[in-house]
Amino acid sequence: MPESGHTWQKAFKGEPIEAAHVRLWTRGRVEHPDAPLVADELFVAVLGSGAPVVEMTLSTAGTRIRITAEGPDPLPLIHSHGPGWSILTGLCRRAGLTTDETGLWGQLGGRS
Repeated sequence: MPESGHTWQKAFKGEPIEAAHVRLWTRGRVEHPDAPLVADELFVAVLGSGAPVVEMTLSTAGTRIRITAEGPDPLPLIHSHGPGWSILTGLCRRAGLTTDETGLWGQLGGRS
């Protein structure tokens, strides 16, 4: 039987000040202590690519939390696997690039 969960989506302006709002928005929806930091790193990576808007998605199922940040255009390599990548892979069970290469995701908790 599939695990039930929730999904939240919100578009944030492509401005650095929005990173604080992304962390608060995340903290208000999921309880994992690393979730706000992961959301921040994902947001900053997409923001750094010049995206005017960053679409954030939080998705839960059982103990799994998947956080995704997407922009309108494919991410350059420096933004998809740059300095923040080591933070993501250190905190997340899994992390990757979206199939259309316009965003990044990280998974906390759950099974590998």
